[in-house]
Amino acid sequence: MKKGTKDGLEVVGSTAVGGAVGAGIHGIIGGVGVTAIGTGVGITLAPFIAIGAGAGFALYGAFWLGRQIGSKSKKE
Repeated sequence: MKKGTKDGLEVVGSTAVGGAVGAGIHGIIGGVGVTAIGTGVGITLAPFIAIGAGAGFALYGAFWLGRQIGSKSKKE
């Protein structure tokens, strides 16, 4: 498997796992309501999935960066 394909699958996998974790958190705590100045907004499943997917993507980015730094320091 090519390196680019492997990296792409890792990104998709980590993002999907993050989205699943977000959905699981919503399943555990249920819907969340936010109120401010007399108005109320309910936060449903979709934002939890989006936040989880974004967190998974960001964590993979940090992991990738650390791997790149580690490989460059081994070459020197």
